[in-house]
Amino acid sequence: MGLLITGGRIITATDDERADIYCQGEAITRIEAGIDSSTLPPGTEVIDATDKYVFPGFIDPHVHVHLPFMGTNAKDDWTTASQAALAGGTTTLIEMICPGPTDEPRAAFEEWYAQAQDKAACDFTFHMSAVRFDELAQSQLRDIAIDCGVPSFKVFLAYKGALDLPDEHLFGLLTMAKKLGVIVTAHCENAELIDAMQKRLLSEGKTGPEWHEPSRPPAVEAEGVHHLATFAELTGAHIYTVHTSCMDAVDAALAARARGVNVWIEAVAPHLVLDKSYAEQPDFEGAKYVMSPPLRKKWHQRYLWNHIRSRAISTIGTDHAPFDFAAQKTMGRDAFTKIPNGIPSVSERIDLLHTFGVLTGKIDLHTLVDACSTQAARIFGLYPRKGTIRVGADADLVIYDPNHTRKLSVKDSLSAVDYNAYEGWEVTGRSEVVTVRGVIQAREGAFVGEQSRGQLLKREPTHF
Repeated sequence: MGLLITGGRIITATDDERADIYCQGEAITRIEAGIDSSTLPPGTEVIDATDKYVFPGFIDPHVHVHLPFMGTNAKDDWTTASQAALAGGTTTLIEMICPGPTDEPRAAFEEWYAQAQDKAACDFTFHMSAVRFDELAQSQLRDIAIDCGVPSFKVFLAYKGALDLPDEHLFGLLTMAKKLGVIVTAHCENAELIDAMQKRLLSEGKTGPEWHEPSRPPAVEAEGVHHLATFAELTGAHIYTVHTSCMDAVDAALAARARGVNVWIEAVAPHLVLDKSYAEQPDFEGAKYVMSPPLRKKWHQRYLWNHIRSRAISTIGTDHAPFDFAAQKTMGRDAFTKIPNGIPSVSERIDLLHTFGVLTGKIDLHTLVDACSTQAARIFGLYPRKGTIRVGADADLVIYDPNHTRKLSVKDSLSAVDYNAYEGWEVTGRSEVVTVRGVIQAREGAFVGEQSRGQLLKREPTHF
């Protein structure tokens, strides 16, 4: 059955036009002014998008769904996470596969894929974390990149003794990535410094969530970016700094870019609207806001927004990592180092950015689309199938009401987590209709579609 969207204002990363969109099968087949519905096949569904924006489906380049972490597992599964994403206008998720240091990469890939297969309501792909680099791991990482269509790796320059790679292996991985055309995404901090600072703070009796940020200050993140960029400079590898939280880290990435390093920068929604004072709330409430890198002083937000507006920062994701407050975050009551990290945001991202970015003049609509859809598609090999509105592209579309107002609340969330980090915040804008390859999957914040609609998006290496 066809789908016709009439009267909408089509917004892409570069263009703004009023036209109708006709979708047949899974793709956009016509974009024209005044398409006559009477000339279309019987059964075509018509949606009036007058006074609404029509965006390309949004892409979240950094989420965790199936996530073993600190002895527990993230609360969402692919049913709840994909429904929550769709309610917020996100039609493609890129999940981080995070195996343990003794796990085989191929087994981890199969485990994560099995969690999403037939359960994802939106399309999906992965970044493959490399937490070991022995001969077997090297062989399997090549297979995952080429045969499984996952040409993006993830490395951690944090979590000493658990996920971090020694420099010898980091050099080897980046050398291999350059040869294969794989981009390496990276959590950039300094594992040794964090470990030392955490031990010192705990020994001084500083155990609450308010001490999480002082244990990994901006200089530690900036050092991690500089460290990774040095290795990229020597190997020619293409790198992508995830959840970049502060001026110091952005400056380190831009300095590397200025000397020829192929580096892209990601920000995430929590760092743009929340500051470190949230993690300093009394009675352990601050644990809800513990993530790594941590929330920073408020003035860093202005710096991040400015570089999103200039498009020096390419993408805005979420680092969605949903852990219940009552039964999981409280594992760290006696030591902030035991608090599972993460601020769930997969459903709220676009409305937060529209409210606190577009409507306040920090960014325009084109930049919203570019940072939340188009650049992720370009960087990770999904463009032009995803990330834009054009004939031949997948019919992933968001009809967005820019005037709808509501208050965010856990009671309205489709995520399984037991709190909303933005509880009571008033936002303006809502994804009214969301399609995945031509099928309506969400309406007015509710999931109405096919739970098994999502497909694994196999990608080709492009970063040679």
